[in-house]
Amino acid sequence: MTTIVLQEPFRALFYSPFYAALARGDFAAQGVEVQLITVGEPDRAVANLLSGAADLAWSGPMRVIRDHAADPDSPLVSFAGVAMRDPFLLVGRGANPGFNLHNLAAMRLGVVSEVPTPWWCLQQDLLQIGLDPKQLAVTTGRSMAENAAAVLEGEIEVAQLFEPFASQAVAAGGAVWHAQADRGPTSYTAFYATRAALAAKRQAMIGLVRGLAAMQRWLHAAPVTEVAATVAPYFEGLERPVLESGIARYRQLGVWARDPVFPEAAFDALEGAMFGVGAIPRRPGFAACVDTALVAEALA
Repeated sequence: MTTIVLQEPFRALFYSPFYAALARGDFAAQGVEVQLITVGEPDRAVANLLSGAADLAWSGPMRVIRDHAADPDSPLVSFAGVAMRDPFLLVGRGANPGFNLHNLAAMRLGVVSEVPTPWWCLQQDLLQIGLDPKQLAVTTGRSMAENAAAVLEGEIEVAQLFEPFASQAVAAGGAVWHAQADRGPTSYTAFYATRAALAAKRQAMIGLVRGLAAMQRWLHAAPVTEVAATVAPYFEGLERPVLESGIARYRQLGVWARDPVFPEAAFDALEGAMFGVGAIPRRPGFAACVDTALVAEALA
């Protein structure tokens, strides 16, 4: 067994594929013992990678893109796609089957404050339909839980949420009006590490990718109830119907990749959104930010 110190930024339902692989023993079956740590601060995860305190992390490829945009010599690299569509949803109070993004011009919108990527991506969607995000009535600085409550209380019309907040809001009278996954491929979660770590522990990293692939085959074939039961220990206190609802929604939307190949189109969509809204000064490109050789070797 080779031990790998793996970092999660925070606990989230759309990270369920990783928890499933850990719970099922998919990494262990490839000779890799994973020590999972929760860092809370994504910037701390980068510091741990650079110092050698951890071997790799999972997170949005936006962190690698942003690092390369600032420093062309960045040692960070992404690999192995897991969430390759946007997991965020626009939730309002009651059904609104005719909703489209143009309607946001006349609504109060609560945007995600916990992480920047969903608002960057939604802003780019709005710009592409000719709607200036700066002209919207946007509420910032509140948590998803607070925004969900504000929707249900009628304080705002719509909130940007991920699961399980969306399913919890639906159970209390809300409804999903729009899925950002409908945009198409957008890279949201992958492993990332330093190139030096990939070289030093290459066989263990290949084992992780093979374990990930085994989990992905199971994830898309198993009943939702089985998937929920597998990852439930990572979500203590979350009602099982809410957990099942969130898993079913993400599978139906195609949020989770079916294999670890990192699609260039998904990378381009994220990088394009970041550049389009001014989050990065330049586009470093797929080849600089993503290692495809390791996954190709693992799946050969």
